[in-house]
Amino acid sequence: MTILSSHPVEKTLTAETLTTWLRAQARDKSDWKIGTEHEKFLFHKGTFRPVAYEGEQGIGALLEALRTRYNMRPIMEHDNIIGLLDDAGGSITLEPGGQFELSGAPLKTLHQTCKETGTHLKQMMSVTAELELCMLGTGFQPLWGRDDCHWMPKGRYRIMRDYMQKKGSLGLDMMLRTCTVQVNLDFASEQDMVRKFRSSLALQPVATALFANSPFKDGVPSGLQSTRAHVWTDTDPDRCGIPACVFDPNFGYEMWIEYLLDVPMYFLHRGDDYLDVSGLSFRDFMDGRLPGFEGQYPDMHDFQDHMTTAFPEVRLKGYLEMRGADSGGWSNICALPAFWVGLLYDEQALDETCALVEGVSALDVEQARMSACRDGLSGMYDSRSMMQMASACVEIAEAGLARRAEKDADGEDETKFLAPLKQIVSEGRTLSDIMLEKYQTNWDGDITHLFREYHY
Repeated sequence: MTILSSHPVEKTLTAETLTTWLRAQARDKSDWKIGTEHEKFLFHKGTFRPVAYEGEQGIGALLEALRTRYNMRPIMEHDNIIGLLDDAGGSITLEPGGQFELSGAPLKTLHQTCKETGTHLKQMMSVTAELELCMLGTGFQPLWGRDDCHWMPKGRYRIMRDYMQKKGSLGLDMMLRTCTVQVNLDFASEQDMVRKFRSSLALQPVATALFANSPFKDGVPSGLQSTRAHVWTDTDPDRCGIPACVFDPNFGYEMWIEYLLDVPMYFLHRGDDYLDVSGLSFRDFMDGRLPGFEGQYPDMHDFQDHMTTAFPEVRLKGYLEMRGADSGGWSNICALPAFWVGLLYDEQALDETCALVEGVSALDVEQARMSACRDGLSGMYDSRSMMQMASACVEIAEAGLARRAEKDADGEDETKFLAPLKQIVSEGRTLSDIMLEKYQTNWDGDITHLFREYHY
């Protein structure tokens, strides 16, 4: 039996105490914030090859250069630098295949979060240029195979890698070859959480369609508008997809905690070490019956770690995370939070958003999800076209942002960040459509043109 020092020797967590904790995460509307996260691939300039952690041009060297130049604080695991913290409340972390993620600070307006994104990308471009590296913002790696990618030296990823292969055929692709952009938003009460969770989960297929930009796999068209979204459909059914409980008439904090407790565990985090408990039950851990750790109990940090191992299309962790979009270029990173803030942070817009998806079921959303990853805006959402739904959402979001009336120094409000989505709706073409057309014409079937044309 492994002894876990400095942890409870009696039961402190129950479903009731966890529900109470979650209830306490509600915030007054005046305190609502916007947290934007985005990932991007790194590649070697000229060869378009993926970047390893080691070496003078490696990801470790890149992190060290960022730390030194911009006075960031390192996040270490054993002797490896695996991330950075800045003084503004943001962080840089590594995904399994070396994807770089900015987890932005909680900010009040879209102007602030877009400025944060711009600052980060400028810093990245400065340092990557010196290392002869480039960054690419797409939902799925269009050229490299799994064997081309390099695993990052993080203990949790070793455990996840081994377990993923037992649960689905595409889990390793998810870890190594996908990138996303997401936004984290607050709620004021249990009722407000339910309305936002249910409507945003119902509309994730629309976001998937609007932001689709990953139509390639292994250097050729995949037959999908969002290869990233398709990968998530066969990763791990126990922790991914559309949680049906959210559409239950009695859904609330308590039901969400029960959902999380049903998600199998991955690991226990102790110091720099990750202990493999993959497939075991957090409920057993709470009862002191976790195999190999009998008589030992979790604390709140253990539960918070466990929450990060559930991967539904929307995730509740004390705030709501919108997880259904492909990563993208500079303007798309700002458009994603603009889309969801416009839909959910204005009361009239939220009423209209809820009405738009009233009566849809988890099955309806799952079918729309499959249609979105395959057909994009040409897909169907129940009896409506995905294009019709997308147009309605962008219109609601624009009006919601206008009513927020948050203006920058030039007097422009937040609606300007919806410009990429308005163009997509106006033209009826996603970025995937445009890329596929270029592949057949200007690129003459050479996928390396995508790296040349769409890198930051």
